[in-house]
Amino acid sequence: MESTEDTVLYELADGVATLTLNRPDRLNGWTPALQERLYGLLDTMAEDPEVRVVIITGAGRAFSAGADMEVLSVEGAGTEAGSRPLLAPMWFPKPIVAAINGPCAGIGLQLALMCDMRIASETAKFTTAFARRGLIAEHGLSWLFARLTSLAVASELLMSARVFRGDEAERLGVVNRAVPADRVLEEARAYAQDLADNVSPTAMAVIKWQMYNHYDRPLIESMDHSDELMQQSAARPDLAEGVASFVERRKPQFAPLDPTAVPPVTFTAKS
Repeated sequence: MESTEDTVLYELADGVATLTLNRPDRLNGWTPALQERLYGLLDTMAEDPEVRVVIITGAGRAFSAGADMEVLSVEGAGTEAGSRPLLAPMWFPKPIVAAINGPCAGIGLQLALMCDMRIASETAKFTTAFARRGLIAEHGLSWLFARLTSLAVASELLMSARVFRGDEAERLGVVNRAVPADRVLEEARAYAQDLADNVSPTAMAVIKWQMYNHYDRPLIESMDHSDELMQQSAARPDLAEGVASFVERRKPQFAPLDPTAVPPVTFTAKS
C-alpha cells in the first residue's frame, strides 16, 4: 500500500501553497490515500496564517485521470475523507487555483471544478467519463457543472462523456484560461501571487462563501444578507489599509484571514 504522505507534495512560498498530486506513474489517479492527504493538507492550511492562496496541480504529464480503478477495486472508496464531504474544497476559506497540466477526467475533473480558478494547458484532455463506464454524474457534479458553465454545456458533456481539450474547455467556460502547456504553472503562480500580495484574505473568504451560499437564495434575501456582511467588512481594519495603500500607491499589508468573519458552513453527513 502506498504512503499517504507521498501522494500529495506540499510547498509554500510567499503566501502561495502548491499542492502537487504525486502519482505520476498512474496519471495521478484518485485513491483513498490521496484523498486523505489532500484534504488533511487543506484542513491544516485553512488554519495557517502564512497560507493565503493554494495551487493544485499534478506531477508528470497529468492533472488527474480520475479514480484509480486498480487501487479502488482492492481498497474501496468513499465519498468522504473522514468527516469531510468530497465537496469540502468549495468551503475551504482561501482561493484555490487549479493548474491543469494534462489529462483531467472523472473525479479529477470534479476536483478542478471545485477550485475557484482553472488555468489549463491548451492540449490537456478533459472528460467527465462516467456515462461511458455505466455510471451517472457523482458527488454533486450535475449541480456544480451546470452552474459553472450552463445547463446546455453540462448536459452535453455529462451525457456524451466525450473527450475535449483545453482550448475548447476555455470556450465552453469549463476553465477560465487555456495557455500553452509549458506556461500552465507559471500562469497559475502569477495569478495566485497577485491575490496573495494584493487582496484581503478575509474579503476573499467572505466572497467565496457568498458565491456558493447566495446562488440559490432569492435575490432580495441575498442582497439583505450581503448588506449585513458589508457592514461587518467596513468595520474591519482591512478597509482602512486598502484605502491607505491605494492613496499612498503602495502594496497593501492586509492581515491574515479572520475566520470569525466567515459565516459558518454546516454539513449533514449521510449515515
